[in-house]
Amino acid sequence: MRAAYHKPRLSRFPRAMLWLACAAFAGSAAAASVEIKVSGTAGGKGKINAAVCDKEHFLKDCAYSGSAPAQAGQTTVTIDNVPKGTWAVLVYQDENQNDKLDRNFIGIPSENYAFSRNARGKFGPPDFSDAAIEIGDDKLVVPVTLK
Repeated sequence: MRAAYHKPRLSRFPRAMLWLACAAFAGSAAAASVEIKVSGTAGGKGKINAAVCDKEHFLKDCAYSGSAPAQAGQTTVTIDNVPKGTWAVLVYQDENQNDKLDRNFIGIPSENYAFSRNARGKFGPPDFSDAAIEIGDDKLVVPVTLK
């Protein structure tokens, strides 16, 4: 009578460790911190809201956002875990803290705002390409000036 051949198999513990290692490696895609240095802020008036948007979501619901209390002169807002790629930064001073950019009766913003690269549109917001910046693996400092 022959002995039965058993195929070698990984025990449950090493197999689980292998899966965890693979999952951790896959989830560690390169992401950066974006430090937005906002000039022209009025201290004590609300907060500074900032967002980082891709082309598809530009001027809509952006995937990455942050805020900080408004400081006189300059306020810094940091947004973490932004994947590398082409993005645009949008910033406004939310003086009444209603979490939206207020506009007057004809639709012109009544709160100060800015875009990366200090992009401005002639009659409305700038195009994505005018505000586009490249975000890599490292921390990126983006200066903007509210107007």
